[in-house]
Amino acid sequence: MTTLDHSPALTPLRQARERFLTGRPLPDDVPDEVLAAWRRARFYGVRHDLDGPVHEPELPADSALLEAARPVLDRIAPALGHSALLLTDERLRVLWSTGEVPGDDRCRDLSEREVGHNSAALALRTRRRAEVHGPEHFLDVWQDVSAVSVPLLAPDSGQALGTVTVASALCAGCGPHPGAALAEAAACAVEAELLARSRTAERVLLDAYTRAAHGPDRAIVALDGRNRLISQAAVRLATPQVLTALERACAGERGSGARASQDSRQSQVPGTRPPAEQSYVVTLPADAGCTAEITPVRHDGRVLGIVAVLEARVAEVPRPAPRPVLALAGGSVPWRHAVVRAVELARVHEPLLLTGERGSGKTALARELLGGMVPLVADAAESPELGVKYSELADGRPLLLRHAERLAQPDVAALNSLLDEHPDVYLLVTYTPGTPPGPCFQRLLDTLAARSVTLPALRERPEDVRELLPVLAPRPAPGQPPLTWTLDALRALEEHPWPGNVTELAHVVRTLAEHRRVTGPVRRAELPDPVREGPAARRLSPMEHAERTAILAALRRHGGNKARAAVSLGIGRATLYRKLRGYRDVP
Repeated sequence: MTTLDHSPALTPLRQARERFLTGRPLPDDVPDEVLAAWRRARFYGVRHDLDGPVHEPELPADSALLEAARPVLDRIAPALGHSALLLTDERLRVLWSTGEVPGDDRCRDLSEREVGHNSAALALRTRRRAEVHGPEHFLDVWQDVSAVSVPLLAPDSGQALGTVTVASALCAGCGPHPGAALAEAAACAVEAELLARSRTAERVLLDAYTRAAHGPDRAIVALDGRNRLISQAAVRLATPQVLTALERACAGERGSGARASQDSRQSQVPGTRPPAEQSYVVTLPADAGCTAEITPVRHDGRVLGIVAVLEARVAEVPRPAPRPVLALAGGSVPWRHAVVRAVELARVHEPLLLTGERGSGKTALARELLGGMVPLVADAAESPELGVKYSELADGRPLLLRHAERLAQPDVAALNSLLDEHPDVYLLVTYTPGTPPGPCFQRLLDTLAARSVTLPALRERPEDVRELLPVLAPRPAPGQPPLTWTLDALRALEEHPWPGNVTELAHVVRTLAEHRRVTGPVRRAELPDPVREGPAARRLSPMEHAERTAILAALRRHGGNKARAAVSLGIGRATLYRKLRGYRDVP
């Protein structure tokens, strides 16, 4: 083990760091990963000299990871020698540490946004063991430090839970960090303890479920955030909305502590006894059709999950038949293909990109894909500089980002960094193609491309117009008939190119419903002039007719995906768009 003054292998990197901090040109041999990390630290505003107050993160009151890891780490601590051992959670907050290393007492948050490049942040991002030595760090206080970190993964889901780090004085050898084996062993022991506790929790939850489901007619749901047990009688009542509400109650029980839980129960059930009996009624959505009585499942003084007894609610007033959901209305091949693809991707709570022309239904579909979840909503069209606290997404709450094409450059860079650090963050993005994207925004699009869906324009699915009309029309007043249409009016609506897509069609329908003074079906003469007169017609040459037929066939064959259709036809996507625009006005 050597010091910085006796580490010639690290001298060029130390000189490169000094040049970076002073804004001078860098040599070509700086590792790309290290240079990118330095640049991120500068973008985040990290001070290399730790000037000013140091961020003190708010630590969780009850950490299952710390509870499982502490006995393991306490056993390992005596073998440290002159090194330090640290445990962080998935947000890189230091939950536990022992030993002394320069800077350890000041840096309690190891995220790159707070302290720049370090082994814990690198291990969590790459999901494998990572080492960072001396001048690779951004902070001055860590120039004499070498550290090795190993990610901690949940034994059941593989989700990253945190890291174990061994830090020591600088070592510049070519081999692995001297504490690498110790960090690996500590991580394996902690994961084994997590697995044992997980199996214990599953048995406790199963026992609680079995005791509650003592009759065949009992509608019982037991869950702990990972597992769900649903009795046969509860299958009909346990809708996605009900399960979402129960999962929220379970998370509150496990995370809020006894006092917050008691306050919550007393506010939800005024006049009931304090929870000595440990049962309370949770508030479900108004249309849930049932009530739920919750009993926390406890083991060794902590809450593992909940058992819910569902009771069907008697309907006092018959509800009108539900209207079709706008985001799912339409039976055309391009639209159904896009919706099925979006629903399939949305089953996994990871980033999802919805692209399409303005008004094509991207936001409506995104909200439908969220089900009963209430997302953070950011609209770049209202404020290009969003200032979104992306750290709020760590608790699993989704972010719905609208009009991503209007994002300001700092938010694009922040999103790229977020996806680098948390590639599985629950993010839904709507994007309307237009002007060519810049390099930073193109990188964002490339990152999201693997989980993206392109929604077809309304003119590409005219057969869906008739299905959309009753969904878009306002509900008629009591005693009034619904809005209907003559065949001639329907034909005009289907032939119109709708540059504003579903949004434009909705505006036309609402305007007619609110302002027409006659009864009976809507006639063609009542439609706005551009819709009533229809698109200007021109005759196609035999060559154009054959080309148009081939393009439409390719689009149908590929479910409306223009990129794939262009590849199958052997033409560029821009050429396909130009030809489609040229044929738009052809009857």
